[in-house]
Amino acid sequence: MKLKLSLLLAAVTLLAGHVSAADIAAGKSKAAVCAGCHGPDGISFIPNYPNLKGQKAAYTAKQLQDFKSKKRSDPVMIAQSAALSDADIKNIAAYYESLGKK
Repeated sequence: MKLKLSLLLAAVTLLAGHVSAADIAAGKSKAAVCAGCHGPDGISFIPNYPNLKGQKAAYTAKQLQDFKSKKRSDPVMIAQSAALSDADIKNIAAYYESLGKK
């Protein structure tokens, strides 16, 4: 039992090393275009547009992926997300989460 647990922990540790961390600086750079609607600090100028500041990265990334795949329908967001890579989406989401709460 101890051997199995040790092997499992070793495997998880090795796999964790292959998970790349998001690049917040790259996310900030890519998110510059988002500021037009969502505000320069992630607080929207327009009541219909969501605030992104402090939003959980996993949630933001899912929404961007859904727009990119057209699971969600919004012409502006579909167009904005179309050119984003998976890394871009991860970085943008991490950037907005890093801004903290209002």
